[in-house]
Amino acid sequence: MIDLRKRIKRKEWKKSTIKRYKNIKNLLTEFEKAKKYKLTFSKINNTFYTEFIDFCYEDKDHYTNTFNRNLGLVKTFLFWALKKEYMYNKKFIDFKKPKRVLTREEALSFEDIKTLYNHVCEDPKLNKIKDVFIFQSLTGMRFGELKLINKRTVNSNDCVVLKEEKDSSKDTREIPLISISKAILLKYNYKLPLVSNQKQNDYIKEVLKEAGFVHEVEYSKTKGVEQEVFVKKFYERISTHTARRTFITIMRNKGIADKTIMSISGHKDIKTFNMYHQVNNDAKIHAVKSVFENF
Repeated sequence: MIDLRKRIKRKEWKKSTIKRYKNIKNLLTEFEKAKKYKLTFSKINNTFYTEFIDFCYEDKDHYTNTFNRNLGLVKTFLFWALKKEYMYNKKFIDFKKPKRVLTREEALSFEDIKTLYNHVCEDPKLNKIKDVFIFQSLTGMRFGELKLINKRTVNSNDCVVLKEEKDSSKDTREIPLISISKAILLKYNYKLPLVSNQKQNDYIKEVLKEAGFVHEVEYSKTKGVEQEVFVKKFYERISTHTARRTFITIMRNKGIADKTIMSISGHKDIKTFNMYHQVNNDAKIHAVKSVFENF
């Protein structure tokens, strides 16, 4: 694999990128052992492609989107190796990545956010978790960006002034605060009570369960051409990312222009942005009634 130490020393990769390549290296090591297929540049061929698909879908229980990402990383590495003349085998170029599948993800409605805001958890720790989730839902910020907030990052217009964390080449953006989101910041003296992303994901499920979001929802996952349908409780499908998706969905359903929302959320790619918008039943009912109700 690519020499990670050189990339790290040169500050060419972010930690998330380094983690992805370490993970794909581990995955290929597992593949070698499971399939008894010694990986060399000369053996990257159609047999490898077939066995790697089978390994990812059957042995690792990966779904289409995960396989799409992993195969993309493998091909990126192989193109690099070809460019550096470490290999001359070009068979990998024909490896086809499956199209990413838009999986149904949940988002809270405006009324859901109000219900959650008014719910008081028995455990004080969970109230802090709830406050952070509400703040995210009202600002559209990524969970990883919340640690950047302090008194100095809030300007006189009550906006959080944020330098893009994931891409330093992007412009600084301003995220407006409303009375509730500002009150949450003041409550914690501009330092939100953050835990790790994983713990936030675990605890926010407890919060929503306690608040009564226990109805069942259906969603599907795809492996190649096979689709599997799953049913879970609504709260079980909630994570930190749900808050960002909630913000975008509510704003869009209220008719706010995409360009305005993207300037707040930090999205530059409309295709990625569109994946965050979940059209709920209320929005669909309102849309149909607004057009046909006077028939």
